[in-house]
Amino acid sequence: MPKQKRNLLTRFLIWRIKYISQTQFVYLIAIVVGFLSGVGAVILKNLTHFIQHMLEGNLIQYYHTAFYFVFPILGLTLVYFIIKYVIRKKVSHGIPSTLFAISKKKGFIKRYQMFGSILTAPITVGFGGSVGLEGPTVATGAALSSNLSRVLHLNQANRTLLIGCAAAGAMASIFKAPIAALIFAIEVFSLDLTLISMLPLLLASISGILTSYFFFGNDILLPFKNTDAFYLSDVPFYMILGLAAGFTSVYFTKVYAYFQMIFEKINSPAKRLLAGGVGLGILVYFIPPLYGEGFDVINNLVKGNPEIALQNNIFNLDLTSIWVVIALLAGLVFFKIIASALTFGAGGVGGIFAPVLFMGSIMGNVVAKILNNCGLFPNGVSESNFTLVGMTGLMAGVLYAPLTAIFLIAEVTGGYELFIPLMITAAISFSITKYFIPHSVYAMELGRKGELITHDKDHAVLTLMDIRSVIERDFISIYPQMNLGEIVHQAVVKSKRNLFPVLDKDTNALEGIILLDDLRPVMFDQNLYEELKAKELMHSPPNIINLEEDKMTDVMKKFQDTGAWNLPVISHGRYYGFVSKSKLLTAYRRKLIDFSGK
Repeated sequence: MPKQKRNLLTRFLIWRIKYISQTQFVYLIAIVVGFLSGVGAVILKNLTHFIQHMLEGNLIQYYHTAFYFVFPILGLTLVYFIIKYVIRKKVSHGIPSTLFAISKKKGFIKRYQMFGSILTAPITVGFGGSVGLEGPTVATGAALSSNLSRVLHLNQANRTLLIGCAAAGAMASIFKAPIAALIFAIEVFSLDLTLISMLPLLLASISGILTSYFFFGNDILLPFKNTDAFYLSDVPFYMILGLAAGFTSVYFTKVYAYFQMIFEKINSPAKRLLAGGVGLGILVYFIPPLYGEGFDVINNLVKGNPEIALQNNIFNLDLTSIWVVIALLAGLVFFKIIASALTFGAGGVGGIFAPVLFMGSIMGNVVAKILNNCGLFPNGVSESNFTLVGMTGLMAGVLYAPLTAIFLIAEVTGGYELFIPLMITAAISFSITKYFIPHSVYAMELGRKGELITHDKDHAVLTLMDIRSVIERDFISIYPQMNLGEIVHQAVVKSKRNLFPVLDKDTNALEGIILLDDLRPVMFDQNLYEELKAKELMHSPPNIINLEEDKMTDVMKKFQDTGAWNLPVISHGRYYGFVSKSKLLTAYRRKLIDFSGK
């Protein structure tokens, strides 16, 4: 049967080559990928909402609020056992894992990732994990597109493009915002903005949103309609909102990174589960709006009903006092990222897109309430507009996706009346965060390692290259105590190279190098064969490449700075080989052609 399947696939691929061009085929696959990503979004959303409705709507509402403490721990425990005993491999559930697959795995993603998030993310979020479904949805779509590309024998450039198509299809399906979804794929995955990439992304986005309409009808995750007008006099207030969004974005990123570092130091998964689960359970018990994604809270804020989101506060505070409401909302902004970080630290599967929207909307609402109730501005500002624009500010700052943020809110509000405040807030927030933090939450780990794909094509191509592929090892080594005669007869005569590494005989450490040009003045004088030693002829190399530490960008810079044609490579303190500039440039040119898909 497998052989028959292979024959069918082979016949199909041969037929495709004969009758369908590569470009047309990519367009067709982009539509399929968009559909699959949309279906993945539907499955994840329905499973999550079913679990959340059964638990929060029935048990907590009709029995006891203590379940707010129990359910997150129970959900994270179930996820732990599913990963350990069912999947048996680490589930890469977020956009950072997809970026890593693009930059270091040539776009190849393991098959089990196609269902890993579907089995674990709904349980994490449905049981109260304070994270979102967008990251797992994108990761699921990316895994589907990667494995489909592998079956259809598509090259790395098309494989990467189709992963971007999966992201566009997933986001379009979730938010019913096809233009924002397309821009999201370009911004976050650093795809080339060309006609070749634009059309497949657009087709995938359309396919994803049509899938969403087919399953969900006109239901929208963020059903907003902008009713309050924008006035020129509001510009200073939106600048204040941009400042608040920028510093909130810095807080979000710093706290997320801090908790990630703490949990990485805990070696035992069971201890991470216990620490994160108990911490999350306590937070959700005392602050119920932190349960799950939190889109209900966002919708209530936009409608001007914050008391509905805050009515379950454990302290039964008086919600008729506006300053009590402001304090409680500010507390949600402060604790949401902590709850999200604890969810991830405990082993939960989810994404940060929803927490960003949650915090951004509340932050914007809080800023508007303060401006309206401080007594300094009699005309006041629109709280619903600030709630919407606040989401844009935090998306621009945390995700480093200002264009996605602008178009997403513009699309979900059904118009572009807020375009100017969206741009002002996004620009200020992005600028502030970029000043303090070089990389987004999605890319911070890859950015620190120099493995991040960016819109800089030279840097992107170098990142995709494997340093081991350009190392040459056919050099004859010599030792410091070897005399000139031994060098000539044992190295020069036998070698096809004009370069010789000088190594310590015991440790194999690199002592220096000898060039054929260094030997020419003396190698024909046999009177010197016994007198001259290698240690007298050798000299230090212009620079050294460290196999474990240097990235391809570092290697290229060392060649540029030194002007050398060959540089030695060491691994764990020992000589490993050489990299030649000619081979490096040849490999770079080939990778550039492959990357560009030309």
